[in-house]
Order: sequence, then structure tokens, then C-alpha cells
Amino acid sequence: MHDAIASSVNFINLDLITVLYLFGVGFVGGLVSGFIGSGGAFVLTPAMMSLGVPGLVAVASNMAHKFPKALVGAVKRFKYGQVDIKLGLIFGISAEAGVLYGAHIQEMIKKTFGDAGSNLYVSLAFVVILAVVGGFVLRDAIKTYRSGKTDEKETVGKLAKWVQSINIPYTMMYFKSLNARISVLFTIPLGFATGMLAATIAVGGFIGVPSMIYALGVPSIMASATELVVAFVMGMGGTFKFALSGLVDIRLAMLILGGSLFGIQLGAMGTTYVKPFMIKLVMGTIMVIVLVSRGLMVPVYMSKLGLVSTLSEGTVAVLKTSSFSIMVAALFIGAFIILKAIWQGRRAESLQLAAEAVAHGKV
Repeated sequence: MHDAIASSVNFINLDLITVLYLFGVGFVGGLVSGFIGSGGAFVLTPAMMSLGVPGLVAVASNMAHKFPKALVGAVKRFKYGQVDIKLGLIFGISAEAGVLYGAHIQEMIKKTFGDAGSNLYVSLAFVVILAVVGGFVLRDAIKTYRSGKTDEKETVGKLAKWVQSINIPYTMMYFKSLNARISVLFTIPLGFATGMLAATIAVGGFIGVPSMIYALGVPSIMASATELVVAFVMGMGGTFKFALSGLVDIRLAMLILGGSLFGIQLGAMGTTYVKPFMIKLVMGTIMVIVLVSRGLMVPVYMSKLGLVSTLSEGTVAVLKTSSFSIMVAALFIGAFIILKAIWQGRRAESLQLAAEAVAHGKV
């Protein structure tokens, strides 16, 4: 089966414009990844697909670049005291199982329905997950902003309190990010779902980060940092699995990795200057924009599979152009929000230091 899949894969040609675009996409993806801990693949996978990269190749190549980038981001944020390594590794074990199972499903869809089927599967997964998770996270961030409680410490939700209250003998473990003991059994389905999604669209942070926040009670900043550890674990196993099927385009992986390594350092730095609700706001905003971009391509793939009436070449061109343009807009908007938050945070810190210096008679 591996040989059959590999022989049917078409890697795109790379010209200078495409190379620069991929490097830029990698930078923004890294910026977002370092900031919200989701891996940034919800930007990178659609961005590669907008260039004509088959969905499965985009997912596989994305995963190949993920684990070295995630390692850099995790180390950076560990220095800021934001990473719960134990939770990340425990979560990552069940996530790896989800990755291997999800990759098998991907390969079966590719073998049965070809590129169009694979692209449709990836795009529909994006649309559904982005709508549900992105809408929820964005609503939560807006609600916090409107309440005027952005400076208040995050509180543990009802679900997380219930999870922390359950005592299952021989399975309890203490996690510093929770400052509490929980049963590791609760992490298994959450981790498996995270890995399953990662193998489907190359980003498990959509489930990983929110589940840590809302189901376990991990603070937003620590959840986004700990997810980088999970991404590292998933990325290694997933890359090996996809590489055996010849689905990893190492050229794409290295280009986006090159840009990502710059972006992820800056994004990680930004978390030290922003309020927790800002991480949710950035994640939700970009998710909703990317949702529109991928949603426009669903009719194109359905048409190729004969599930709907055949679309004219003009209609297909308009949908592809619109999808690509919205994707570029998502990249710029995401980068703008993060860089603005960093600039404002650094400026506020400088003003505070200046005020303290004046107060102590140093100026």
C-alpha cells in the first residue's frame, strides 16, 4: 500500500516566489505557534494547500517541520517557567497513539478516493473543528474582554473542578500547572483526540490547548506552552509514519521550518508581555478567518469527486483565488495582532521601569 500511495503523490514545483511565500508562511506559523502553542499548522497546512500541495502531503510535510520547531519553542518557554513537562509527556503518549491511528485513516482515504478525497477530508475537518473550537475560544476571549476582568487571574471552570475532584486509586498524579492531583485516565481520551486531529490536519492544538484549559484547569499560558511538548512527541512519530509512505516533501518542511524558527522565538517572547485572554483572542480570530478560507474550497473538491454539479473553470478560479487571498489576510492579521501585543507589552514595561527609576531617585 505504501508504494501505491507514494507513486501517486505529486510534489509541486518551487520557484522563487513560492519559496519566499513558504518562508514567510513559516515565519507567521512559528510566530503563532510560539504565542498560542497550537503548532501553527492551522495556518501552514491550508497555506500549502492553497499552492496546490495535496492535502495529505501538506499534513505530512507540516508534521515533519513541527517537532524541531516545537522543541525550540518548548525550550524557550520552559525558561519562562511556563512548561509542565510531566503533563506534556503524559499527554503526548496517548496523543502518539492517536497520530498513528489517524495517519492510517488518512492513507486509506488517499488510496480509495485520491487527492480530491484527501483534500476534501482535510478541508472538512478544518471547517468543523475551526467552527466549533474557534467560535468557542473567541467567544470566551470576547466575554472576558467585555467584562473588564482581563487583569484578573484565570479561574478554574466547573468541568475542570469536577475532574480534579475525582479520585481514582493508583492513577492519581500531581501536575505543577494545576497545582493539583488528577487521574491520568482523564488525559488519555484528550491526548488520543489531539493526536487523531494532528494526523488529520497536522495540528492537534485545537483540542490539546482548549482541553488542558477547560477540562483539566491548566492556565492559558501554561497550556499553550505545554502543548509544544505534546507537539514535539507527536511530530516525531507522525513524521516517521508518513515518511514510510513517501508522503513527506522535505523541501516544504525545511522552508517552513526555516521561517518558523525565527517566528517561534518572537512568539514565545510575546507571551511574557500579554494578558491570558489575548492568547485566546488571537487563536479564535485566526481560526475563524482560516475557516472561511478552507470552506471556500470544499465545493471545489466535492465537484471533483462528483458529489455536486461540476463547477466551471471560472468559478473554480474565483474560489481558489478568494481562498488564497483570505489565507494571506489571516497570516497578516495574526502577525499584526501578536506583534502589536508584544510592542505594547514592551512599551508598558519600559514605562514602568522608567517610573520606578524616577521614584527611587535614579533619574
